[in-house]
Amino acid sequence: MIFLIQTVMPLKSTAYFAALIGLLFSACVQANSPLRLATTTSTENSGLLAELLPAFTKQTGIKVDVIAVGTGKALQIARNGDADVVMVHARQAEDVFIAEGFGVNRRDVMKNDFVIVGPQADPALIKGKNSTLNALRKIAAKQSSFISRGDNSGTHKKELSIWKHAGIEPNKAWYKEAGQGMGKVLLMANELGAYTLTDRGTWLAYQDKLSLNVLNEGGVLLINPYGIIAVNPALHNDIQYLKAMSLIAWITSPAGQRLIDSFQKNGQRLFYPTAIKDVLNQ
Repeated sequence: MIFLIQTVMPLKSTAYFAALIGLLFSACVQANSPLRLATTTSTENSGLLAELLPAFTKQTGIKVDVIAVGTGKALQIARNGDADVVMVHARQAEDVFIAEGFGVNRRDVMKNDFVIVGPQADPALIKGKNSTLNALRKIAAKQSSFISRGDNSGTHKKELSIWKHAGIEPNKAWYKEAGQGMGKVLLMANELGAYTLTDRGTWLAYQDKLSLNVLNEGGVLLINPYGIIAVNPALHNDIQYLKAMSLIAWITSPAGQRLIDSFQKNGQRLFYPTAIKDVLNQ
């Protein structure tokens, strides 16, 4: 190996030689290292990753380690160089991540939607109200308990943007920030008889454990798109860029998109593929 390095480029110093050896060692380690995917709790809690990743590994031989956190934390983990690829659902935050040079080659993957769930008694009387803004205004006016994820996740960012559109700053005693993932927030809301905003995928995955009902759904404000982004390999020496691009290529291919399209809970689709139009006809 040393001979090959010397024939390609003469050594200028011991430090230069050590750096080259370090890079070669890093490449060898990466060859056997799992791909590090930082993603949202919704993709994990819904069971989608358990469906997708084994199929990806079977086809490519690339193992994947999942770091399931909120979108904000996932992007920060990637900024720190502790993930090779991110799959999240907060487009504005994703665009900032890319504009700052931390991510490259973003692709649309899929979408679902958000819903407001709450107790069957529906103390704020929001059921049947098509306007999500009016639903939140009713919850605030009634001062009914509302549990927020409060974790800078994509769901939390969406929730805050809807409150802002409604002209309400929800910092009162009836509004509680959990700082938890979506599954735990749903369980908390169920226990406290509170309202919360959730992605439909996690809701369907947890529905059988809860006595909550979907009380508000539909509308452009509740659309929930997901994107996948490779971490910029120019910023960190140990980023596994080729493996990241392999996952991006596979999950946006007809094979990956069909698996997303066919994934169901309780007979309902949780996500709709968006990388390829008319995926079922591919």
